[in-house]
Amino acid sequence: MTVQTHYPFTAVVGMDDLRLALLLNAVSPAVGGVLVRGEKGTAKSTAVRALSALLPEVAVVGGCRFSCDPAAPDPGCPDGPHGDAAGEARPARMVELPVGASEDRLVGALDIERALADGVKSFEPGLLADAHRGILYVDEVNLLHDHLIDLLLDAAAMGASYVEREGVSVRHAARFLLVGTMNPEEGELRPQLLDRFGLTVEVAASREPELRVEVVRRRLAYDEDPAGFAVRWAGAEAELRARVVAARALVPRVRLGDGALLMIAATCAGFEVDGMRADIVMARTATALAAWAGRTDVRKEDVRQAALLALPHRRRRNPFDAPGLDEEKLDRILDGFPDDEPEPEPEPEGPGDGDGGGDGPEGGPGGPGDGGPDGGGVPPQGGGPEETGADGAPEPPATGEPAPGETAPAPAAAGAPEQAAVGAAEPFRTRMLSVPGLGEGAAGRRSRARTAHGRTTGSQRPRGQLTKLHLAATVRAAAPHQRARGRSGPGLVVRRDDLRQATREGREGNLVLFAVDASGSMAARQRMGAVKGAVLSLLLDAYQRRDKVGLITFRGAGAELALPPTSSVDAAAARLELLPTGGRTPLAAGLLKAHETLRIERLRDPSRRPLLVVVTDGRATAGPDAVGLAARAARLLAGEGTASVVVDCETGPVRLGLAGRLAADLGGTAVTLEGLRADALAGLVKDMRTDGRADRRAPGFHHTDRRAA
Repeated sequence: MTVQTHYPFTAVVGMDDLRLALLLNAVSPAVGGVLVRGEKGTAKSTAVRALSALLPEVAVVGGCRFSCDPAAPDPGCPDGPHGDAAGEARPARMVELPVGASEDRLVGALDIERALADGVKSFEPGLLADAHRGILYVDEVNLLHDHLIDLLLDAAAMGASYVEREGVSVRHAARFLLVGTMNPEEGELRPQLLDRFGLTVEVAASREPELRVEVVRRRLAYDEDPAGFAVRWAGAEAELRARVVAARALVPRVRLGDGALLMIAATCAGFEVDGMRADIVMARTATALAAWAGRTDVRKEDVRQAALLALPHRRRRNPFDAPGLDEEKLDRILDGFPDDEPEPEPEPEGPGDGDGGGDGPEGGPGGPGDGGPDGGGVPPQGGGPEETGADGAPEPPATGEPAPGETAPAPAAAGAPEQAAVGAAEPFRTRMLSVPGLGEGAAGRRSRARTAHGRTTGSQRPRGQLTKLHLAATVRAAAPHQRARGRSGPGLVVRRDDLRQATREGREGNLVLFAVDASGSMAARQRMGAVKGAVLSLLLDAYQRRDKVGLITFRGAGAELALPPTSSVDAAAARLELLPTGGRTPLAAGLLKAHETLRIERLRDPSRRPLLVVVTDGRATAGPDAVGLAARAARLLAGEGTASVVVDCETGPVRLGLAGRLAADLGGTAVTLEGLRADALAGLVKDMRTDGRADRRAPGFHHTDRRAA
């Protein structure tokens, strides 16, 4: 049997901030976990998985499935009471939570049939029980379903997990170190979950050839012989593990004085972070930093480093704000406090100093891009040698060419000069747009759907494992058979065929595909700023309703898919901000590109229903019979039942009503920019009924019932 050998932590190249944040949590789990943000292929998961080998062993009650501490067993443990049960030592666990995990897999499963028929609590523990006193690791945490996030939040806040099934409940302790990794291009986290992570770090691939060569060299050596590679780094791993144990023992002796507390409070107040969790996390992080440096006093440098790790993700006010911290402002705040006294004793050397004690291979722990800790000092916060923008991603080249991974905008028509991009107007709260009918897509907050959570609407026989019992329907199914089953006592004789699953109705997330007219007719600076502000508002609404979004732009000679459907609304906002205008209006090309995009997405994710939002003044001027081609393209989308809304951008005292005609061809609805605001329209497309009817009296609202929406 092949034993899984993780990549050694000390062999990770560079990424000082990530390694430091993980080590601080190993020293003091009370810090509260780490959120690792970064582009794909930057060894985020590799570093996190390697951390578990550095954690000290934990003492557990023998045979307890919930990892109770023999020195203080949980009195409510489902496997208890433990009494004077013997303890045993085992390595700390790192439990991975898959993005597609079910609720029962996370919290555990209760046998409903035995509970109802026999009154027996037969409980199978879930991942929260496995992670107790260890690490719970969520890769792609930003893609986790909302109901699983809610369960995680509850467990993290209470230190316990509760499983409730129709009045039968089980509780067990669930205290764990929460570590998550995510690629911001795939969407952001809910603020409630974001705040639960004690620290956050941004990682990006180095642009230095020497460091990249070292990464490749070590990875190839590991892939060729994982066990041999681990042996070569065993010495450095043992030294780092010993240092973690020593720092953990030193934490209770570290003094957090009033001066350090004042610095922490002033920093959090100066950056206007919400709540008090930031102050508490900074205090714990600064204490861990002092212990990691081998000191028993917290200094200004510890407070500064703690702020750089604990505050960036708490500064975000909406999904379009780039995470980060103004270091100059931080220094100004801390300069108002006296400097620390000179250090009386030298700081201990870490296993990564010098040549790594000869334990590593050539270019090992002491070589280029050493993955070991930086002695007793603190690695600097921030990116690597590359220049980074406000969101931690590499700045696009200043040559006028598109950045890597971005698509160049469609060329403007000859003789129609391109105009520079204009900024978006201030976003506002929009009315809700929804898809008609009842879907079965991913959980969200937009359109009606059959979901696992929500109000109960009926019952059915369970398909597979029973998760949500409909008690009344189950009793009705079992009642007629009690005499035949020989019932003699007060209890109800229930069999598996009697069980009924509750059917529930909630809300789903949709694919909101924007098709934005960027032609010359939209190019007036004030007008385009208002258009961008409206789209930005709709993007913010999509973020709050857990939708996927895509962005199509059309101008000049054709249309382009500026952003393929994604959960990252801030990526869509970034593309929108850089959108130039000019040229003719290829409306038909934009609609056909939308049709093609929706066709492909329907194959990839057939359960997620689309909502097409066309932002235009309705003009079509590109090529012969442009108006007729646009009408035929719109009817093609209408024939496939695509729910659509046209945002009418026509302004001025004289209006042609072209957007309304487009909405008629699409079989959808039209709304003006003014009517899109929540405070300006009572009941805009609250529910686009299947007959397409809405309140025609609402201001700024154009409607057609050409076909069933």
